[in-house]
Amino acid sequence: MAEQTEPNHENIERLPLKNYTEKAYLDYSMYVILDRALPHVGDGLKPVQRRIIYAMSELGLSATSKHKKSARTVGDVLGKFHPHGDSACYEAMVLMAQEFSYRYPLIDGQGNWGSPDDPKSFAAMRYTESRLSPFAKLLLQELGQGTVEWVPNFDGTLQEPSLLPARVPNVLLNGTTGIAVGMATDIPPHNLREIVSACVRLLESPKATLEELCVHVQGPDYPTEAEIITPRTDIEMMYRTGSGSMRMRACYRRENGDIVITALPHQVSGAKVLEQIAAQMQAKKLPLVEDLRDESDHENPTRLVITPRSSRVDVERLMAHLFATTDLERSYRVNMNVIGLDGRPRIRNLREMLVEWLQFRTATVRRRLQYRLDKVLTRLHILEGLLVAYLNIDEVIAIIRNEDAPKPVLMQRFGISDQQAEAILELKLRHLAKLEEMKIRGEQDELAAERDELEKILGSDRRLKTLIRNELQADAEKYGDQRRSPLVERSAARALDETALFSAEPVTVILSEKGWVRAAKGHEVDVESLSYKAGDRFKSSAIGRSNEQAVFLDSTGRTYSLAVHQLPSARGHGEPLTGRIAPPAGTSFQSVMLGAADKRYLLASDAGYGFIARLGDLYAKNKAGKSVLTLPDNAAALPPVELGTEDGMVAVVTSDGRLLLFPVSELPQMARGKGNKMIGISPAGLAAREEFVKGVAAVPPGGSLTIHAGRRHINLKGGDLTYYIGERGRRGRKLPRGFQKVDKLLCR
Repeated sequence: MAEQTEPNHENIERLPLKNYTEKAYLDYSMYVILDRALPHVGDGLKPVQRRIIYAMSELGLSATSKHKKSARTVGDVLGKFHPHGDSACYEAMVLMAQEFSYRYPLIDGQGNWGSPDDPKSFAAMRYTESRLSPFAKLLLQELGQGTVEWVPNFDGTLQEPSLLPARVPNVLLNGTTGIAVGMATDIPPHNLREIVSACVRLLESPKATLEELCVHVQGPDYPTEAEIITPRTDIEMMYRTGSGSMRMRACYRRENGDIVITALPHQVSGAKVLEQIAAQMQAKKLPLVEDLRDESDHENPTRLVITPRSSRVDVERLMAHLFATTDLERSYRVNMNVIGLDGRPRIRNLREMLVEWLQFRTATVRRRLQYRLDKVLTRLHILEGLLVAYLNIDEVIAIIRNEDAPKPVLMQRFGISDQQAEAILELKLRHLAKLEEMKIRGEQDELAAERDELEKILGSDRRLKTLIRNELQADAEKYGDQRRSPLVERSAARALDETALFSAEPVTVILSEKGWVRAAKGHEVDVESLSYKAGDRFKSSAIGRSNEQAVFLDSTGRTYSLAVHQLPSARGHGEPLTGRIAPPAGTSFQSVMLGAADKRYLLASDAGYGFIARLGDLYAKNKAGKSVLTLPDNAAALPPVELGTEDGMVAVVTSDGRLLLFPVSELPQMARGKGNKMIGISPAGLAAREEFVKGVAAVPPGGSLTIHAGRRHINLKGGDLTYYIGERGRRGRKLPRGFQKVDKLLCR
């Protein structure tokens, strides 16, 4: 039996758990920030995107080559550079191939690469084929020219570029989104020609301000023709701070009475928009729309047809409602957070982003020129040695034939370097012809001219800037295009009030004594002759429009509002109000009011107090209603009185046959409260319910007042009415005998 040895604890490092977990999480956070989620300002790519582009270039998948299975590319990326999940890698590849996702796609795909309606509906990587797009050449063209640093791959067996030598500021052209640990990035895409124009302005005027750069960069340019409606001042503020938001709105036109949507905001699905509109139609919240159709096809990628219910529908208001309630108008967050040349992530404004990219581009071009200059100088050095050999060809041949180690002999005899001697020894016999000497001298002249030009550019910042400017302008001319997303300054859309969505048809709302309500079409309705339930009868009615709110007043002074279009039809007995609202127990409904929001009503209690209120102030937002009229003890609310003019008279009659008239202007206009005293009533009489206000009426100028008491009535007008006019708050004058018990008042 083998002996058991004690474990050796000498090489075990002990750390507090707090320190270990903190370091582990910080290391993970920095990895996610720097090596996964955020792009670099130099090439505007995340590591996985950079590795996909580089792997495809190594596979020879240029824009002029044949397409190759995407699975081959993903396999190379995972096996050589990016040991992560294949689905995540393939999704990153798909995104760079979708024309509706990338402003300037980097991959040319063949097969099903998704659609605007469902970007994730792409086929599996074993079915699709791909190659690099022509635009990707701007990222790879200078890769083998000493322009970037090379780093070992994950297992140290291969080298990969730390950055791609982008010839244009791709970080702004295609934009990107990413969520790291504790930070995120949302960079919108831009137009190549506008960005290059701003770069040229910075090269020519390094002190150009942000406002001057915004003359060239009008705003983001998404891969869709939908409008950017963000105000110009907000766009400039977004570029100044590096963060903000953008709003896009769909474009539409009228065709034979239909509304045709021709462009949707970025990454908005037409199918989802139709679902959102259809959901409102099914919920009966969009009566202005009769039909929806999706007529999109290959020639018209976006063609959504909305058919209004009639030609009288206000299309502008309907579309404003749809913009506010569907994805036809959408907001996009902007947060220009990138990894800078110092390797640190930071939010940068537009000017900082362009200045830093131009520093990267200047360093890249300088390295490219220096790399070429070194190659030219090396070749000139070798050509000088070859020319020595041709001028002394016989002696060179003799040394090579007779010496065991000809290189040091050649170096000593002709004063040439080791590199030149090695080139002479590697000459083939076919190159010993007399014609080769002429070729060497011609090549020397060409390389000398190139050397002089390179040294001039490297020795002059002005020449270097000119070269960068010319290359930028040439690339913009070759790969640039016109702006796709028009900039149209508009205010954000607002959803219409529910009543505004319905046609304004004339209606009459009828309220019964037991609180049943219904609505009849038209204003010429004989409400008394309608059928009522057994034991019930007519109480009140009001005329208005179907797109208005009906307001009901109960005996406690509370008001309740319901949309008229939701009320039951007058073909039946209607529905009890208590099924839709929740009044206090034991209350009864006094009246119904209807009309425009600025319509005025006189609200009064039978204690003799009252005030004037706008109908709009009486609208209630919930079932419990709104407390409007404050009632004294032992008092009840009276039916409200509609006021037609401001210069009429208020008639108040009490239960013991007293009548008082005073000007309407003496009552205040309030939203809620008790009101002012209209007629004097003894508190004791009110407490015992022996004296109270029986009715209130509004008498227009030149009008008459009819008072009913049982089967008798009296008509007062002119001088008869003047007799009862007095100061507000007085007791009033007694009516003639027989009218001490008034039933109702009527005004004409």
